[in-house]
Amino acid sequence: MKKKTVFLTALAIILILTAAIDGAWAYFTTYTEAKGGYTISLGDKTTVEEDFSAWTKHISITSASDSEPVYIRVKAFCGSAYSLVFSDTNGKWTPGGDGYYYYSDIVYGGGATEELLIKIENVPEDVEDADSFHVAVIYESTPVLYKEDGTPYADWTQKLDSGTVKGGAA
Repeated sequence: MKKKTVFLTALAIILILTAAIDGAWAYFTTYTEAKGGYTISLGDKTTVEEDFSAWTKHISITSASDSEPVYIRVKAFCGSAYSLVFSDTNGKWTPGGDGYYYYSDIVYGGGATEELLIKIENVPEDVEDADSFHVAVIYESTPVLYKEDGTPYADWTQKLDSGTVKGGAA
């Protein structure tokens, strides 16, 4: 019994002395403060720019400066009486089997695609008002993914941004 009392007394004294030491509390509690910070942007934001001249739409997709790298694809529609012919001057746009035209390069934040030309054909000679023609342009972007060997690829089932612009001449 005397041994037990001496042991409990010694333990109580050790606990009181330990509580009095500031460094001991650091073991049981952690606290830190930080000032400042960084804004991070997840995802991407793209916009379409288009001009119209000589019955041709000039399409370019621009990525916002804080966007992640993306791949781009474009599709366009018009009335059945007219046909659309897609072309580009640098060979960066290629047709896919799904009706989309795919941009071959990665578009980094702040970058833009090369121009895609969409010519409206079968326009009657007596038509003077280009504003009466409407061509819907649909573009989509998806983040760049990487295989284990570092090869970049696109997964079009994981779209982040999609846009539609309707318009004729303007």
